[in-house]
Amino acid sequence: MSADEYEIRIRGVIGDAVVERFGEFDIEVEPVQTVLRGPVSDQSALLGLLGRIQALGLELIEIKQVAGRAGRPLRRTTQPPAS
Repeated sequence: MSADEYEIRIRGVIGDAVVERFGEFDIEVEPVQTVLRGPVSDQSALLGLLGRIQALGLELIEIKQVAGRAGRPLRRTTQPPAS
């Protein structure tokens, strides 16, 4: 089963010991935040990830789905669907 791709932004730069706890993600360090990018298989895995972030005392800035299953970019609309 394929997974959805997510981008998770955490305030501050996380240390090497914490980085190891997120080994399944690509990690990019920006000046004031750390960005994790990678697959999340389902809602249960997403909740587990959020729990891990909280247990480590990290401050979550943003979490967003950046691609759907099979790596397809998500489509965003500015208008509500027609009824």
